[in-house]
Amino acid sequence: MDPVTVKYLHVLSSTVLFGTGVGSAYYLFVTSWSRDVHAIASITRHVVIADWLFTGSTVVIQPLTGFYLAHRLGIPLGTPWLYWSLVLYAIAVPLWFAAVWLQMKLRDVARAAHAAGTELPPRYAGYLGAWTAVGVLAFVAFLSIFYLMVAKRLPFA
Repeated sequence: MDPVTVKYLHVLSSTVLFGTGVGSAYYLFVTSWSRDVHAIASITRHVVIADWLFTGSTVVIQPLTGFYLAHRLGIPLGTPWLYWSLVLYAIAVPLWFAAVWLQMKLRDVARAAHAAGTELPPRYAGYLGAWTAVGVLAFVAFLSIFYLMVAKRLPFA
């Protein structure tokens, strides 16, 4: 396959990953702060679907296209910027899985509260706090990877 096409797919999928993450976080936060149980039940459902569909596909596309490009361009995996990108990716992906699991918990709690006609229970706030912490860590890891991919050097080297 043409390296330019693969690079395009690599950049496009990273854009989708970033956009879906930021968009999902925005809608989940704004809706959660509204305390509107009906809206929260609906939005959390859609956030989970969007994360699996869009972010999930990029989690597969990124390493496939990245390894292909490194191989085709003759960039050793031990090259510092690439090595640390891989380390950060190995950290970010499990954090993303944890975030999606927490989103599913948020969805289930909101769905149950909506069905019962009650307010959100306190555990919703606990899941939201954990989701925020995991999400911030994953976000920082992905931003760092983006920097390394563009700069192709370590920031303090």
